[in-house]
Amino acid sequence: MDEAPENSTAQTPAPRIVVGGALVHRGRVLAARRSTPESVAGRWEFPGGKAEPGETEAQALERELMEELGVRARALNRLPGAWTVRPGLELRFWTAELLDGDPRPLLEHDELRWLGPQELDSVDWLVHDREVLPHVEPLLHG
Repeated sequence: MDEAPENSTAQTPAPRIVVGGALVHRGRVLAARRSTPESVAGRWEFPGGKAEPGETEAQALERELMEELGVRARALNRLPGAWTVRPGLELRFWTAELLDGDPRPLLEHDELRWLGPQELDSVDWLVHDREVLPHVEPLLHG
């Protein structure tokens, strides 16, 4: 007699969250050009990183923007969508506002640009970051 495996009802563990921040300031959004790893070097993204255990997505984004750019920012709203970066790792985007400091490329980036709504297509975005642009563009008009 065949029996169902004992783990047939086991659930997949929740993915680790990566947050990307659409840092909006004065009608422009900050884009950061990756310097590492080699597979994505030269491509553009919204800065951010992995949430640490016990950290909310908003807290993770605020910490990552301080570490990567040297600025204090406040996470505002999660944008629609979620993308699997690789199994067990899910990317989510948030809007954020600049509170203090001038962004500098401190970690993993070699250039930053403030882009207005007409400039969003002027850089070579990473795939997932490009997919969230339709949600970012309207924020630059308000």
